[in-house]
Amino acid sequence: MRPATRRQTNHHAARSAATRAQVMRALERLLDSGEAFSEISVQRILEEAGVSRATFYAHFDSKTDVLVRLTDELRAALLALAEQWDPGAEEDGAERFARFFAEVITIHRAHQGVLTAVREAAAYDPAVSDFYTADLEGFDEAVRRTLRAEQAAGTTPADVDVVAASRVIVWGGAQAIAHHIAVDDGSGDAALARELARIWWHGAYRRPPRTAVLPDP
Repeated sequence: MRPATRRQTNHHAARSAATRAQVMRALERLLDSGEAFSEISVQRILEEAGVSRATFYAHFDSKTDVLVRLTDELRAALLALAEQWDPGAEEDGAERFARFFAEVITIHRAHQGVLTAVREAAAYDPAVSDFYTADLEGFDEAVRRTLRAEQAAGTTPADVDVVAASRVIVWGGAQAIAHHIAVDDGSGDAALARELARIWWHGAYRRPPRTAVLPDP
């Protein structure tokens, strides 16, 4: 490819990326203002972004496509946090978990409008439902891996059902955080992070092993 053609290609790619970001930020602003995703039309997004309908459909299939792409980076950031979790580190696990949850809650608060829209749309749109489910399943798998590794190391009791425990941890935790953000002004974030951490750590990762009950003589 000649240098001039390569520059043109790069310029076009940069313009396309800028246009996509422009539309995505427009939807995010509308959601952050309190508008429900189901009530936002493509025309409303066009007006907010300042782009034509032809430009919109050159980059997105639908407003759902915009929402899914808008949450892609957010999902990657949250999953990266989960992947960094190391139960075997020297520091107290509950303290590390508390910091992890504090970061998760901070990210959720910063993108509350988008996450609310994802949960709303997942109830009636299969595309968003599949995306939302895959998101939580990624966390679920990360937790299962760490629980199994800890069982193999002998630090998590063998009687912990890894599949059931990870479902409670991930799916239950997601609901708890979503509800908390909806009803709390932020003053209770540290307390929620701390309690989630202690429940997860002492309830699964470091659950006391069961002891046999001896019959009365």
